[in-house]
Amino acid sequence: MKKLAILGSGNGSNFEAIAEYFSEKNVEITCLSNVKDAYILKRAEKAGIKHEFLPFKENFEYFKENKSDLIVLAGYMRILSEDVLNEMGKVINIHPSLLPAFKGSTNAILDAFLAGVKVSGVTVHWVTTDVDGGKIIAQYPVFITSDMHFDEFEQEIHSLEHRLYPIVIEKVLEDKVFEFSDLLSKGNCSKGCSGCKK
Repeated sequence: MKKLAILGSGNGSNFEAIAEYFSEKNVEITCLSNVKDAYILKRAEKAGIKHEFLPFKENFEYFKENKSDLIVLAGYMRILSEDVLNEMGKVINIHPSLLPAFKGSTNAILDAFLAGVKVSGVTVHWVTTDVDGGKIIAQYPVFITSDMHFDEFEQEIHSLEHRLYPIVIEKVLEDKVFEFSDLLSKGNCSKGCSGCKK
């Protein structure tokens, strides 16, 4: 059985999408948060998934003692040091832009929209000490049309995150490469992507 640790600091909607995707697969999930009352922990509790408050300063000791096949950041709002990353092993993150565009932004969706870009999207990448600078694993676009409101664009990005991240996580756990066809073949086509059809 593969072990998957998910770290988040807030709402946990990506966590919920991941947990649902893996609910009938041979993967053991642990949910961790550096925020004691974060809603991500409540989501884990409701889903019957092992969860724990993990203060940021205790990361090194925790990951030294608790090893996972993969660690996933899902709205984790702290920067991990090199020594902690070394103990963690394989760590990936999702960012709501097409990196390197809007790298390091804490509000990349709004920044992209206000900048007037015509194409944005979602990136899954390896985590390094360079914030949002690790090697890209997968990207998928969302086109911003002239009549699109921000709320619609934001929803499209979040919807894409929830479809893309679990599939990429599964590919990484299986040591396989993510392809565009992996997203389309699972009935997860986004209307923001060229050529997609509902």
